[in-house]
Amino acid sequence: MQGPFDRGRSRSRHARRRPALPLLIALLTLPLLTGAAFAHAVAAGDKGYIQEISGINVLPFIYLGAKHMVTGYDHILFLFGVIFFLYRMKHIGIYVSLFALGHSTTMLLGVYFNVGINSYIIDAIIGLSVVYKALDNMGAFQRWLGFQPNTKVATLVFGFFHGFGLSTKIIEYNISPDGLVPNLLAFNVGVEIGQLMALGAILIVMGYWRRTRSFWRNAYTANVIMMTAGFLLIGYQLTGLFVAG
Repeated sequence: MQGPFDRGRSRSRHARRRPALPLLIALLTLPLLTGAAFAHAVAAGDKGYIQEISGINVLPFIYLGAKHMVTGYDHILFLFGVIFFLYRMKHIGIYVSLFALGHSTTMLLGVYFNVGINSYIIDAIIGLSVVYKALDNMGAFQRWLGFQPNTKVATLVFGFFHGFGLSTKIIEYNISPDGLVPNLLAFNVGVEIGQLMALGAILIVMGYWRRTRSFWRNAYTANVIMMTAGFLLIGYQLTGLFVAG
């Protein structure tokens, strides 16, 4: 059974490899590798603002939600992996909607019912989601297991974990219960706006890259780099868990 990479590789098998392109991909991804460990970090000024305000503050929480998503390297990496081999906007919309449904549900319910999960553990699982998607893109599960796991279910399930990552951080900042629900909804709207902004940027880059012959030559390398970033995030979070424990 062949995956997207296996089918596409035959299209460029005759083409001469360019070693500079994998290096370029690595350099472009370096900020993600170095920043992945801090994917859920909130600037000190934002943290202080969240802790001090009370009442309904729709616009500030929309801004904070959008900012968090745009700077959330783990979310962006997973989103990048999800749409890597999706070409039709209909399919992209389905997967992005499943991811949004997942993280919106657990973020809102997690904060409202004060369901806190150890931030190191949940961020390690989020790193695992990046590794999973990279392996899926490389056709690893088809070769190892002999079948393709349901990608839609996986996207939804990992969306749940990404949402718990968001809710865990929000809980740590002790948001005032006054205006909690409207502020959470505003934050979630901001997250979705940020996700659309990140998705738009990814689609522009991917659209250009897919029109070049280098896409299929370097698709495997790009997913290896993404998988490496996921493993780095997992290692960092587990190290932090053991140190804190």
